[in-house]
Amino acid sequence: MGFTSDILHSDRRGGVEHGSIHKPVHTAVTYTYEDSRELAAVFQGKQPGYTYGRQVNPTVTALQDKVTLMEDGLSTVAFSTGMAAIGTTLFSLLQAGDHFIASSFLFGNTNSLFNSFAVHGIEVSFVDATSAGEVRTAVQDNTRLVFVETIANPRTQVADLVEIGDLCKELNLVYLVDNTMTTPYLFRPKSVGASLVVNSLTKYIGGHANALGGAITETGLYDWSTFPHLYDTYKKGDVSEWAITQIKKKGLRDFGATLGAEAAHHISVGSDTLALRMEQACRNAISLTDFLNDHPAVKKVYYPGLLDHPQHELAGTLFRYPGALFSVELIDEIDCFDFLNNLDLVVCTSNLGDTRSLGIPVAHSIYYEMGAQRRASMGIDDSLVRFSVGIEETDDLLADFEQALSL
Repeated sequence: MGFTSDILHSDRRGGVEHGSIHKPVHTAVTYTYEDSRELAAVFQGKQPGYTYGRQVNPTVTALQDKVTLMEDGLSTVAFSTGMAAIGTTLFSLLQAGDHFIASSFLFGNTNSLFNSFAVHGIEVSFVDATSAGEVRTAVQDNTRLVFVETIANPRTQVADLVEIGDLCKELNLVYLVDNTMTTPYLFRPKSVGASLVVNSLTKYIGGHANALGGAITETGLYDWSTFPHLYDTYKKGDVSEWAITQIKKKGLRDFGATLGAEAAHHISVGSDTLALRMEQACRNAISLTDFLNDHPAVKKVYYPGLLDHPQHELAGTLFRYPGALFSVELIDEIDCFDFLNNLDLVVCTSNLGDTRSLGIPVAHSIYYEMGAQRRASMGIDDSLVRFSVGIEETDDLLADFEQALSL
């Protein structure tokens, strides 16, 4: 069936208590068994079941199954945030003395996290991920993993996803792809050989800015029997499940970055309309960038849907649509703060992936701590404004941007 049909009916088909359409919110932290031997078997992984709320919860399990279905994966582990998903995964799989490669255009918090790992003995090399050749050049004897985002935030560079996937397969490297900006509706990283897929559930999948969450999905494409840092305790059953089991039972348990049941329920209900929301948001982004690209007050528009974008052709072959996020640089005569303040429909905030259109002055907010030198190396101009486009009527957004630029 189609994407939305599958997602809409996943809870019901999984078996829901009392005939409910949605999996209910299970707030219990502990789970009991009539037979203590059964409890022991669940703890030892000999049979399925629930042990303790820090690691497992029926409401969260239903959401995990839904994300797995979206990504055409084998298994998913959910976390309290997208950053928790990334950090816990690296903590679970890498050790001091390891090296990994990441895109130099990473989201600011991810960049900060990776630098923190470097302080603790896990080396990271930041490279231009639009070129698989740059990734190859950075590979070392101790390289374990390559991390890229599908579309970079905020300058919208598109990673050389296919070629990097081929390189990781050739060199037997774990290929970790952050799919937040595209979502599994626009793109499935499994199609380019991703080993693991990250999604910030807070963003487009939840879609309504009412719950934080993140997820890691196992695609089943990597041979984990060749990976050196898996504990014997988790080497049970299907080899494809070894790493995701360690991420869940070692990483999630030890860090405790647990997704709450209520947040999982909000995200799950929101995800039902992912495809519908992305269709409208992407159509709006395409119309707005076409308009802004020809506007005299705009110096530059960064959006993979535009013909002059360096990865326009690549984005067209990979993604259903080129996304719902774009950034603009304004001419010197236009103050970015005045421009944002003059917009009526666009909410000034740091989030993205909401039903509402959002805007933020990048250099002065989410990338401020990086400093001017690092921002310059990433091509982030002081006038750069990032927009996450929502599902408002297209004509209303166009009229709003037109009046806001008439300063």
